[in-house]
Amino acid sequence: MKSGDPSPLTRRSMLAATWGLAPWRAARATAGFQSRAVTLVVPFGAGGIADITARTVAKEMSRTLRQPIVIDNRPSAGAIVGAAAVARAAPDGHTVLLLSNANAVSAGLFRKLPFDVQRDFAPVTTLGFFDLALFVVQGSQWRGIGDLLAQARGQPGKLSVGTIASGSTQHLAAELFKSMAGIDVLIVPYRSTQAVITALRAGQVDLAFEILGPMLPQIQGGALRALAVTSDQRFAGLPEVPTVQESGLHGYTAASWNALAVPVRTPKSAIDLLWGAARDALALPSLRGELQALGVRAQACTPQQLEQLLASEIRRWTRVIESAGIERQ
Repeated sequence: MKSGDPSPLTRRSMLAATWGLAPWRAARATAGFQSRAVTLVVPFGAGGIADITARTVAKEMSRTLRQPIVIDNRPSAGAIVGAAAVARAAPDGHTVLLLSNANAVSAGLFRKLPFDVQRDFAPVTTLGFFDLALFVVQGSQWRGIGDLLAQARGQPGKLSVGTIASGSTQHLAAELFKSMAGIDVLIVPYRSTQAVITALRAGQVDLAFEILGPMLPQIQGGALRALAVTSDQRFAGLPEVPTVQESGLHGYTAASWNALAVPVRTPKSAIDLLWGAARDALALPSLRGELQALGVRAQACTPQQLEQLLASEIRRWTRVIESAGIERQ
């Protein structure tokens, strides 16, 4: 090599820039990062929306990384067991956590956790947001949120709302709605989504808060109807259904989300590779359509944006938990 010539690494970087490759692709070409399969720990059971989302994105990421991504399901209350396993893993980029709003809720719901979700993990990117909605039976007299609120205010304590377990995102979204709307309704937690559906269809509760995905077949079959979605934008699969904010309850938003995180002290080069592979996967129209059919809005973000999202979600759900008088576990 002549004096003044660029080093092999520099030449590769220059070529990468010339070819228009993203920085993370250049790093992939030079770092030899992936020496073995990546394990993606999913702290939920197999077959649920979180699990299917993780598997769908992981399949595309593995093609980019040229290494398999193995899904390791470790379901537990509050997503604690899976998160604890990743917190203890080697910070080399080969063990990844499916982070979610369940981790943000757990920070305010549990007195003590075996990890600190903000200090013990390095954020990578969001994968998708799961819209929630308020559901009623198809023949309900309510045509929108305005009708519901009018009756709730005129008959305090008479209406009931079904959700899954106490402390879940669905339950807390209902508590937040109750608080912001200034209404007195009974929130009834059930053990599963199917139990909520059964109770709603049987008239045991007047409405329900649930993630859209598992409820879409009920809507398509004509049994249930969505009054409004709880996110800040309409769901593309149900464009005629307004948001709660559009319906008059200004400032109200609630959504479930999934993301990727790795143990703290994982090298930035490894984080960049994972981030780039996930970002490119989530940009694929076929993948976005596949997730939309599940009620999921595919959306990537930067590690910094995920860090901010996690912090804001912890603050928000902790306030809701305290305001609702939910005892810490």
